[in-house]
Order: sequence, then structure tokens, then C-alpha cells
Amino acid sequence: MILEHAILNVKAGEEAAFEAAMAEAKTIIAGMKGFKGLEVRPCLEQTGQYLLLVRWETLEDHTEGFRGSPEYQAWKQCLHHFYAPFPTVEHYAAPIITA
Repeated sequence: MILEHAILNVKAGEEAAFEAAMAEAKTIIAGMKGFKGLEVRPCLEQTGQYLLLVRWETLEDHTEGFRGSPEYQAWKQCLHHFYAPFPTVEHYAAPIITA
């Protein structure tokens, strides 16, 4: 399983609108092939910062499947205007250590 990670910096004053849009957008991504789950967590120290974690079966399910789909265009339209700057998205392999 692959873990997608992004720090989302939402424009000041847009937090409530972003959270509402993300609640709507989660239904877009949830139906995608290889999608295994999603978490969005607000930062305790930085107002307007969120941690996005998405679990995918394979890297390609995200980079080719989702990003190459019409559903991604809907996701993008729903969420991308909230970010400043645009987030860097990284992918992580299975854990090598857990406790």
C-alpha cells in the first residue's frame, strides 16, 4: 500500500470553506480504483495548515488512474483554488518500522 502525503496551506480566512469543499470532494476520490482511505488533519500550531493523507493500493492508482481521470478535474476544481502555495505531493512505501 502507498501513502500519499501533502501539506495543504489554505488561504487565510478560507478554512471553513475549504473544510466544506473537502467534505464534498472526498466522495469524488472515494470511488477511484485503488483508493483505500483518506485523512485530513488540521495543524495545531499553524492556522490554515492541513495534513492530507491518502492511502492507495499502488502508486499508479494515484499518479495515472486518479490524476488522469475526469474525477481529478472535478477534485481540482473543488479544492485547488484554496491553496497558497500549491502543495508538494509525495508518496511513501509500506512502513519499515511500526510500534
